[in-house]
Amino acid sequence: MKRKDLEGSPHGELFPGARATAFGGRQTMLNHVVLDHGVTVPEHRHPEEQITYVLSGRLAFQIEDEVCEVGAGEAVWIPGGAAHAVRALEPSVVLDVFSPVRPDLLERFGG
Repeated sequence: MKRKDLEGSPHGELFPGARATAFGGRQTMLNHVVLDHGVTVPEHRHPEEQITYVLSGRLAFQIEDEVCEVGAGEAVWIPGGAAHAVRALEPSVVLDVFSPVRPDLLERFGG
């Protein structure tokens, strides 16, 4: 068995104003992210699909040509390869789920 305290583990800088810690298995991984109010995660894309579940706060997502706001208790799906960006409308904590695993994030933020 493998386990990790996502809230209590050290978080490294994902982007300025965004800190993360990761946990993964063979096919799926979690990324626990803490975002400061006003931080923008710049547009990027990756081949893995992503689901972001908002634990607290409020975010504005741009996924390709769509824009939506999501708050605590809501989730958004980002298809693999889709260009996306996010802005924290208030201090926020999210849980990103990736499939398959993103080795780059596991290597940077533990796993």
